[in-house]
Amino acid sequence: MSDHIIVEREPGLLTLRMNRLDKLNALTRAMYSRMAEELNAANDDRSVQAVLLAGSEECFTSGNDLLDFMNAPKEGLGGEVLQFMQALFEFKKPVVAAVAGPAVGIGTTLLLHCDFVYVSRDAMLKMPFVKLGLCPEYGSSLILPRLLGQARANDLLLLSESFTGEQAAAWGIANAALDGGAATFAKARETALQLLDLAPSAVQVSKRLMRAPGREELRQVIKEEGELFGARLKHPEAMEALAAFMQKRKPDFSKFL
Repeated sequence: MSDHIIVEREPGLLTLRMNRLDKLNALTRAMYSRMAEELNAANDDRSVQAVLLAGSEECFTSGNDLLDFMNAPKEGLGGEVLQFMQALFEFKKPVVAAVAGPAVGIGTTLLLHCDFVYVSRDAMLKMPFVKLGLCPEYGSSLILPRLLGQARANDLLLLSESFTGEQAAAWGIANAALDGGAATFAKARETALQLLDLAPSAVQVSKRLMRAPGREELRQVIKEEGELFGARLKHPEAMEALAAFMQKRKPDFSKFL
């Protein structure tokens, strides 16, 4: 299990903190595996009523550790990532996210599967999949056009435009934007504790009902995205994008025309 995930347990609440600050909380397969294990266990643990997901007060996550994932199995995104995605997607209890600083790639798309999201105003969210020669993941190609409209979704997914926490709240990706990481975590924790005072089964039934419409369609989109994302990790365009990133130069995709 990864020591880059801090697990805090208190009555009714499980807190998972990404803790790899020297790499801006870049996610490795081991980190995904640990979070999936904790979520799956919490799903069946009646003493857990809610989960709080956070990074540090300065950084949520810079996304996947690219070098780790270039070595992932060829099929799909790899078992650990899919396990985490499925665990969060199937989680029947409320999940509250506290986001400060960078939230890149899955650091943004996982928020679409949380029930409450609080962001710092100066948080910087971004989904640079296409710029890396990859494709959208975790249902974002379905959810974002429906939530934001096709034009704005094109800006975020095709052009990889970044956006602030304040914009995320205005667009309905987050519940509220707050001043600074400490205030953001405090608000997320306050909401999580509020949930503990509610009837647990009523909360779970209500969450299921609200997420039921289009759920099977979303499940299929997540599966297709995962397969394509995994294939593209080995694609020459992604190899060129990664090489350019490491060499701090502009990628040259003209050779693939």
